[in-house]
Amino acid sequence: MDKVKFTVLGEPKGKGRPRFSTQTGRAFTPKQTVNYETLVHTEYMVQCKGFRFPDDAMLDMRILAYYSVPKSGSKAEKAKKLANAIRPTKKPDMDNVVKMVADALNQVAYKDDTQIVDCQVRKFYSEQPRIEVIIQEVKKGGD
Repeated sequence: MDKVKFTVLGEPKGKGRPRFSTQTGRAFTPKQTVNYETLVHTEYMVQCKGFRFPDDAMLDMRILAYYSVPKSGSKAEKAKKLANAIRPTKKPDMDNVVKMVADALNQVAYKDDTQIVDCQVRKFYSEQPRIEVIIQEVKKGGD
């Protein structure tokens, strides 16, 4: 297998910045980030049957992020959003979505996210919010 695809249902989430405890002074990862990383990890393991790319593989990651259509706005505006004439320009930022997914798959789909040499994120509106992730091996010696 040199390509996997899986879906995580629900609103796309971005990686949260580390927080600092006022009691211990130590950094910690926000609970929402930990929970979503666990969800990504679990969905990958179930849908891709725990497949792991070779440790020397160069990887291409594609993420399609589908955001729910806001309740406010006209029917015409909603139709434009669902037809991709209007696309989301809201948080989370696409780089935080990549960071969330890539980090969640470290030691799971691949040894480390440094293996990702090509990445694309596309944001859309949908009645069914979710992320779809495709990871494939980049062939060595080719463009």
